[in-house]
Amino acid sequence: MILITGAAGKTGRAVIQAVVARGETVRALVHRDEQIPAIEALGVEDFIVGDLIDRATIDRAVRDMRSIYHICPNMSPDEIMIGKFVIEAAQTEGIEHLVYHSVLHPQTEAMPHHWQKLRLEELLIESGLSFTILQPTAYMQNILAHRGSILEQGIYPVPYPVETQSCLVDLQDVAQVAAKVLTEAGHIGATYELVGTKMMSQTEIAERLSKELGRRVEAQEISLDQRERNARGSGFGDYQVDTLIKMFEYYGQYGFTGNSNVLRWLLGREPTSFEKFVQRINV
Repeated sequence: MILITGAAGKTGRAVIQAVVARGETVRALVHRDEQIPAIEALGVEDFIVGDLIDRATIDRAVRDMRSIYHICPNMSPDEIMIGKFVIEAAQTEGIEHLVYHSVLHPQTEAMPHHWQKLRLEELLIESGLSFTILQPTAYMQNILAHRGSILEQGIYPVPYPVETQSCLVDLQDVAQVAAKVLTEAGHIGATYELVGTKMMSQTEIAERLSKELGRRVEAQEISLDQRERNARGSGFGDYQVDTLIKMFEYYGQYGFTGNSNVLRWLLGREPTSFEKFVQRINV
């Protein structure tokens, strides 16, 4: 059986679907009871409800598992502590394989949530466990947060200059890789960068949206104040807001780009293009 932490989020749900599709049994660790029905609908029958910052919850979740896919809540100030709990519980339980959902370019100290993931990667490497690390770039699915603005106003709002270069990846491709490394041999000790597209400016992304949607879409940079209001409106606390702002500032200065060769090899096909993604989800 495979434990998936952070199972109720969009990444967790996608990984569950991909793993269940391979005939594997999943235990889902979720934060609240009301999250269970949606996860149950994906084919999960075994649940642990609790907080990742509670070591007893982690110990209970890891018990009798073969493998773990660890997803920490996004921009958590407790990522290193939670990761230590998972690693220590895995060591105690004798887990065969721990897969850590990290991020592209975790060595970027200017982005606190990236830097924390690098520190946890270091702990995992030194743990003596059999591990695999996945480092995805930003998801194509993130654009869905702006569905209303894109469709109703023809505006794709971005929190950095429109000329900022980025590479995206389809979460479904990431989930397929997660299922692959969890269920096939040959991935122990590997660290995989998961990038789906070539570099695109935000203007180019808007142009591709325009072509696929059959209507004009323009990329527009939003102000720093608006960025903060949007973050707080999403329920983020001070740490998350500060981390988001630092991430946006970093992207604006350096972009966020990588290479798709590794993902192409892992999938055995071309990664999903941005155009195919838009066609599939029908923004």
